[in-house]
Amino acid sequence: MKQFDYLVLGSGLAGLSFALKVAPLGRVAIVTKKDRAESNTNYAQGGIASVTSKEDSFELHVRDTLTAGAGLCKENVVRTIVEDGPARIAELIELGMKFSERDAPDEDGGKELDLGREGGHSKRRILHAKDVTGREIERALLNAAARQPNIQIFENHLAIDLITSQKLGHAGTNRCLGAYVFDKKSGGVETFAAPVTILATGGCGKVYLYTTNPDIATGDGVAMAYRAGAPVADMEFIQFHPTCLYHPQAKSFLISEAVRGEGGVLKSLEGVEFMDACHPLKSLAPRDVVARAIDSEMKKSGAEHVWLDITNKPARFIIERFPNIYQTCLRYGIDITKEPIPVVPAAHYQCGGVVTNVDGETEIAGLYAVGEVACTGLHGANRLASNSLLEALVCAHRAAQRVTKNSLPQTDLKIPLWQSGDAHNPDEMVVVSHNWDEIRRLMWDYVGIVRTNKRLARAQKRIANLQEEIHDYYWNFIVTSDLLELRNIATVAELIVRCAQIRPESRGLHYNLDYPEANPEWAQRDTVLRKS
Repeated sequence: MKQFDYLVLGSGLAGLSFALKVAPLGRVAIVTKKDRAESNTNYAQGGIASVTSKEDSFELHVRDTLTAGAGLCKENVVRTIVEDGPARIAELIELGMKFSERDAPDEDGGKELDLGREGGHSKRRILHAKDVTGREIERALLNAAARQPNIQIFENHLAIDLITSQKLGHAGTNRCLGAYVFDKKSGGVETFAAPVTILATGGCGKVYLYTTNPDIATGDGVAMAYRAGAPVADMEFIQFHPTCLYHPQAKSFLISEAVRGEGGVLKSLEGVEFMDACHPLKSLAPRDVVARAIDSEMKKSGAEHVWLDITNKPARFIIERFPNIYQTCLRYGIDITKEPIPVVPAAHYQCGGVVTNVDGETEIAGLYAVGEVACTGLHGANRLASNSLLEALVCAHRAAQRVTKNSLPQTDLKIPLWQSGDAHNPDEMVVVSHNWDEIRRLMWDYVGIVRTNKRLARAQKRIANLQEEIHDYYWNFIVTSDLLELRNIATVAELIVRCAQIRPESRGLHYNLDYPEANPEWAQRDTVLRKS
């Protein structure tokens, strides 16, 4: 058994920020599925939304967030996170984060932050490191973690399930005691015990056939928390990023919203701008509006993609502002300074998740959730661009403060080691790969950008059948990482479908053709699920 003071599941911005805050107080284990830099944070291109300009204000940022959230944001949470943002940004810069700068307008030769603008924002407030912001954040935080002797990182380790007092048969308040963790290299299962466990596992993009997320985004934290008895909410609100590069050899490459923020325009294959008729902000409309408009344009014309055209900007500006996007597209034979970019929508961000307060606390004592895995009420029915990294940064700080002020008493509960029993090595891994593909395809076809009651019912029925197969497979065979991830995406797929069925309206990212209008009775109403 591995005993720590803090167990952090995930090595993105949320997990690393929390670990760095609590490391001076005790031993920290960071469990991460692949190498330490592989996280959704690492793939974030746009940046962090925060008020750092004199032309901006907290009130404007709050208003933009509430507008994007389509009536479901919790305003007190929005205000807290927006107002805490600048102080957390300053801490990140102190740790070594280097945001892009530009020449200040005054004549003293100084520099100022180069603020970008993205869809739904009324002002320029996106701090970025060109178009590789996430990579720069990971570099700064991992370097800081390497200097902290109390932090130990376990790479290629995948959490299987949370260990709770109720699961061990103890009555009273349900308390998290740690997690069982699969070591990919040895094939063994280890027991990690800690009085505080934090889920920082990111989202669930791989539940869908097309996604901007890396392979690790299989909804593990949501699935584990739900199985442990924590409530999960608002999973119907899956944000589809409007612009993923469309190319047979380009896997999950995101074309940042910042391209549209700097003047990029969406066009049909015939070169006609189609967003003008959809929203006053045109190509800079909120993501749910843009994704549906692109989906409608593709279905109407039969096209496999649309164009994103930024050739109206000087080539030098494009190359300097978007060096990663420029080089990647060039590798696929697309010169974005001279020709438009073929783009399609793809699953991008999970707005719902494990129910927490703004300090990351769940209903299970000792269990916290921070970042994309959590549902704080910040995003409501649709996340405002670049608010996700802000939420991860602020809530990780608040969670660290909370655990240091409210430490749980030590427990004498004995945690049993993992038992494989009579399980044996799987003989037909094709079952796992087939079920994995089927879930992702049916979610894309039936529970995608546009839904209907009939499609949701079909998805629910098929997922229930698949879960029976997966359940039998899980208990009869020795665990593998593919089987564990399949089990989790099946659970998350079920939660998305059930939440979508509960909401009889179209709101934000949830668009149902059978209920095309928003229902005022559902304003400020969550769809909450608990394991029975």
